[in-house]
Amino acid sequence: MINLEELTIKKAHDAFLKGNFTAVDLAKAYLEEIKKKDDKIHAYLEIYDDVLNQAKKADEIIKSGKAELLTGIPISIKDNILIKGRKASAGSKILENYTATYDATVIEKLKKEGVVFLGRTNMDEFAMGGSTENSAFGPTKNPMDVERVPGGSSGGSVASVAGGMALVALGSDTGGSIRQPASFCGVVGFKPTYGVVSRYGLMAMGSSLDQIGPITKTVEDAEILFNIIKGNDPKDPTSLKDSSRHLMSSGNLDTKCLKIGVPYDFLNVGGIDKDILDSFNESIEKLKKLGHEIIKIELPNLKYSLAVYYVITPAEVSSNMARYDGMRFGKKIIGENGIEDYYISRKEGLGKEVKRRIILGTYVLSAGYYDAYYNKANLVRELISEDYKKAFEKVDVIATPTTPSVAFKIGEKIGNPLQMYLEDIFTVPINLAGVPAISVPSGFKIINGKKMPMGLQFIGNHSDEEMLFKIAKDFLCE
Repeated sequence: MINLEELTIKKAHDAFLKGNFTAVDLAKAYLEEIKKKDDKIHAYLEIYDDVLNQAKKADEIIKSGKAELLTGIPISIKDNILIKGRKASAGSKILENYTATYDATVIEKLKKEGVVFLGRTNMDEFAMGGSTENSAFGPTKNPMDVERVPGGSSGGSVASVAGGMALVALGSDTGGSIRQPASFCGVVGFKPTYGVVSRYGLMAMGSSLDQIGPITKTVEDAEILFNIIKGNDPKDPTSLKDSSRHLMSSGNLDTKCLKIGVPYDFLNVGGIDKDILDSFNESIEKLKKLGHEIIKIELPNLKYSLAVYYVITPAEVSSNMARYDGMRFGKKIIGENGIEDYYISRKEGLGKEVKRRIILGTYVLSAGYYDAYYNKANLVRELISEDYKKAFEKVDVIATPTTPSVAFKIGEKIGNPLQMYLEDIFTVPINLAGVPAISVPSGFKIINGKKMPMGLQFIGNHSDEEMLFKIAKDFLCE
């Protein structure tokens, strides 16, 4: 009997080498968990029919003595990351039957490692949403309480890990889409520096913001997965050539005593659950006891982050979604006259939230409004980036809550877009600045006898991923 709850990448790898169980045994164990649980949770859109064949090939590699650390490791993949020959719908009806013609760069790297792809996971349509309720194929439920959302847009990937239906997963993060659901479901979610992980083969939402990252149960597993998928990629023009950082942010080389910045002014703006703030303050006290120095910092332009994000992102969405027109990509609808109707293709193929953002983005890019909205938003984005640069001259890491509340009930906020957007208050600024951040479990709020997870977010300077892994491991005592 394999103890999936305590399993990590290294534990699985060691078990393979010792012969305690095989990759096929492990794949069967996860398939059984999926069979038992996923009818209620709906983390997956598709379980691949060749999972056991993939695992058999992994076992052959292990027996040959050529196994890598990820060989035979079961992983789930968000439905907007392309795997050649497999469906990728981005949670949308318009791409319901689309089959990828090439591998995303991150998938190429994972294939070289010999991972076992379990299936593709549910998501908000084209990654537009924070609850996975916007999927055209029905919502995903939170494994901790199926009446609540798992977060989004990577809700399926996160729920697959939190629900014990995958060892690790990949998601994408445009404004918090890995970190927010990780917080809601009590797992680790990591968003790398923009450009450190190739976006080639990721269906674009906001091209200047999107980033692929790992979802895991431990920080060590997130670090292992990140180190495999990172690296320069000529196929991605935004890919960084050198993503290593040789000095700590504030010049502090002693990782046992870091300077941790806290933007207290930003935390006192209101609208944040008292239990979240209490948990955050407890986390800060724990960090103090671990020997770290807490420093009050100011990030004066962070209060404009949501406004900036919801101008820039819809603008980029408007541009990126133009290709889904029934001619280049998307379902072709035949009209009454027997001719393809491209208007109906988009009308019937795209959901409300996607249409909302396309309309908003097209408006802010239109003549007469471009300077007033889009250009101004980019200017403020630069100010937000400068705030972080100045802060990292004084501190090594910045800490905030990951979310302003715990997971909310399904249907509670879907009819109020503004209320839903406010859930991104702590995660959006990181994407605007392009810096890395990690969400780790920090406690629980008991609601009707159920433990609903809360998350602590550590933010690092550009390409300072190593620093984040160290402080996160220290906090979780890994």
